[in-house]
Amino acid sequence: MTSIVAHTLQGFLGLLPHRLDCAAALAPGILSYETEADGEVFLAVDQGVLVKAGPDVLVSVRNAIGGTDLDQLHAAVQREFLSLNEQQKSTRSVLAKMESGLVRRLMDFQNG
Repeated sequence: MTSIVAHTLQGFLGLLPHRLDCAAALAPGILSYETEADGEVFLAVDQGVLVKAGPDVLVSVRNAIGGTDLDQLHAAVQREFLSLNEQQKSTRSVLAKMESGLVRRLMDFQNG
């Protein structure tokens, strides 16, 4: 690895070979890395985690799409990954309403 640039929840993170070990939560976005063999490679990634330990960098994400056209990858992030996050927010909202309704009924049952 020559370098890595990733979009984290705190902003962008750049890694070079001699950087200290670290871990970061990845946000949906474009991750790029460069190697001597492959040159610069781009990946559209969903939420996940990046861990650098010694010379190794491990990335674990829910979904990833590789490609060379940054416009297409950016569109994929917008279409695939950010829309999933909206669906997850909606699901969490519905679950929270169901949980509050259940708690309210249990309290009514206990007080009644």
